[in-house]
Amino acid sequence: MADLATAMFVMVAVVGMMAAPAAAELARVEHPAKEDGSLTVLAVGDWGRKGQYNQTLVATQMGVIGEKLAADFILSTGDNFYSDGLTGENDTASFQESFTNIYTADSLQKPWYIVLGNHDYTGDALAQQSAAIRAVDSRWTSVNKSFIVDSGIAEFFLVDTVPFVQKYWNESKFDWRQVAPRDTYLSTLLTDLGDAMSQSNATWKIVVGHHTISSGCEHGNTTDLVALLLPVLKTYGADMYINGHDHCLQRITSIDSPLEFITSGGGSKAWAGKFKQTSDKLQFIYDGQGFLSMQLTEAEGNFAFYDVTGTVLHSWQLTKSTSTN
Repeated sequence: MADLATAMFVMVAVVGMMAAPAAAELARVEHPAKEDGSLTVLAVGDWGRKGQYNQTLVATQMGVIGEKLAADFILSTGDNFYSDGLTGENDTASFQESFTNIYTADSLQKPWYIVLGNHDYTGDALAQQSAAIRAVDSRWTSVNKSFIVDSGIAEFFLVDTVPFVQKYWNESKFDWRQVAPRDTYLSTLLTDLGDAMSQSNATWKIVVGHHTISSGCEHGNTTDLVALLLPVLKTYGADMYINGHDHCLQRITSIDSPLEFITSGGGSKAWAGKFKQTSDKLQFIYDGQGFLSMQLTEAEGNFAFYDVTGTVLHSWQLTKSTSTN
């Protein structure tokens, strides 16, 4: 009954937000923590391959860990549907083949909060926010390309990173409806993000995007995000930036701030043996498939990466005395 009540609360909040988002503010979804104040979240990215490349194995272990840890919701770090997103809001077959029919465990029947990746943008970039797609599977929660999930002790700032990448604007296949002109879109987004983060009283401030900021995997650092987004995260005290894009699992700590850079892009096809240098401190890297768990309280956060067998590859703890500016 508690899960049903939470689901209904989230559904009402989402419907209300989609109907009338506040002007000049990021849309906000309320998703309360558990009654004891704790929150458990899974994060996975770069997964939408209709079960191929071990997507089903990752999904199975997400279900196992989700049940064990009592997951409250799931974050998707983008590239939700390969290779070119959804063709439109009527592309329900692709949606179901890569999402509904794959993540079937009872523990994963929770809201999924979504950001888009570059592969989602080469299809119909508006389809994944449509009511028609959500009607197919009510777990799917993408109220806007950027929005906030507010869980009280934690706020998750989901950021649309695709338009930041300048080189994409030279490719005609990207769907820039409701985005162009780039400079105006990014200026507004960065202002709204800074305002929201500065006003946040959450114990944990976690930013989620598709593209890397600091990475030791194939794509390496995204220079446009380093220049434009990273200063906002540092200024307003983000604890963590979680991304996909690189098909690996990694944890990197900033050399000049408390910020951690976490890649959870191992949802299906991985890039074995493809590494790059980063100037930040590489704490862990795995060039295979898997996902991330987060267990948060007011006092501490416990994090772990898992592979396709459910084995813990790397785990760590942060306390607020060490993760707060």
